[in-house]
Amino acid sequence: MTDLAEQTYILDLQIGYLLRLAYQRHATIFQKHTIENLTPTQFSALMRISEHGLVSQNHLGRLSGMDVATVKGVVDRLKAKALVELSSDPNDKRRTMISLSESGIKIIVDLKNIGHNITKESLSPLSQSEQAALIKLLKKIT
Repeated sequence: MTDLAEQTYILDLQIGYLLRLAYQRHATIFQKHTIENLTPTQFSALMRISEHGLVSQNHLGRLSGMDVATVKGVVDRLKAKALVELSSDPNDKRRTMISLSESGIKIIVDLKNIGHNITKESLSPLSQSEQAALIKLLKKIT
């Protein structure tokens, strides 16, 4: 077996590099379609709140794959856009609970449609079977 340092390293074949390029392409497509100047993390947070209803900030972070500092900033920006409402947990006043505001509820259908279009465009270079395989493999490594 050869030493790793002796093996040829081809950047174009490295998973991190390829994922970054794919994400950059996806982010460009996302920005072209998004509404309310939402970022991908804000979009994800809104979708998770929509799926789960009232959630704690901590739970939202876990559901969305965000650390504590990131989720707080995302929630603050969504609140500033009047898309979410914050309240205290009646059982634990230290816990912040988050729900969609009336404005947030109104845009969820549009966001879901936009999300489908973003995914469709992001995956457009692939056949249907390649798309399914990619999603399956990405889920397996996340």
